[in-house]
Amino acid sequence: MVDKTSSIAIESMMAQIRQYEAKAKAPVGPEVLTPGVSKTPFPDLVKGAVRNVNATQMAARDIAAAYERGEEVPLTNVVLAMQKSSLAFEATLQIRNKVLKAYEEIINMPV
Repeated sequence: MVDKTSSIAIESMMAQIRQYEAKAKAPVGPEVLTPGVSKTPFPDLVKGAVRNVNATQMAARDIAAAYERGEEVPLTNVVLAMQKSSLAFEATLQIRNKVLKAYEEIINMPV
């Protein structure tokens, strides 16, 4: 059984996924860029992404530890936190692999 809080959290995540899906289907080009948005350097974006993944993993670890200590934490929250953590890590790993593959292809291009 899913309590109200978990149901709301799930609905929120589903809405966020739908937003990302809509953004992914949107055309990409210079006309889509929003004027006035600061352009963050790539290394800073990578650091931020890794920090977010780490924060997600730490939160999942803390929730699981609280559940193991016997605190009043619903098992559904523990499972959701662990799945979020796992998904974030796997996505980061796949992105890293794609970037490395692209880098290797560029390096091996004849000049």
